[in-house]
Amino acid sequence: MADLGSAPRVIVLNGGSSAGKSTLTRALQKVLPGTWLRFSVDTLVDACPPALLSGSGLRFADDGTVEVGAGLREIESQWMAGIARMAELGAAILLEDNFISGPSAQQRWRRALEGIPTGWVGVRCDESVAAARESLRHERTEGMARKQADLVHQGIEYDLELDSGTDSPEILAGRVCGHWFHAQT
Repeated sequence: MADLGSAPRVIVLNGGSSAGKSTLTRALQKVLPGTWLRFSVDTLVDACPPALLSGSGLRFADDGTVEVGAGLREIESQWMAGIARMAELGAAILLEDNFISGPSAQQRWRRALEGIPTGWVGVRCDESVAAARESLRHERTEGMARKQADLVHQGIEYDLELDSGTDSPEILAGRVCGHWFHAQT
């Protein structure tokens, strides 16, 4: 649950590949009070040199399974500390992730964000909806969306859960805003 004495300064959105996290965070930037910066686990992966994304870094199997190695975990730890430091300095952060390593992923973020008001949002959608979205995005490994649709939510604690397969990004953004910022909108 959230570490909230006040509205969150960081909102972590967890969902599988093609669940709609990026579309939702762009909608949130339009309705949340103040300026919110948007970061994603994809931001981290895109920043890594290609050599790190093989071997001890990150591997994408043909069936859509994603394996994260020790090399990427080390960089991830530094990245998490950097995101946390920005929030400590007053930045409002929307953070998209997919907890493929389950509850340990959430625990890594909880440690990094300790003392920073944080909200936890589960972004779900039916695996068939995610797979259809994935098929339109040619840079995705086929099968990731189906594999991750439920997997990334197992054992995760949320303040709010949303279904991006049934509601528009604008409606979902309104729910997030209303959940934490109703008095400020």
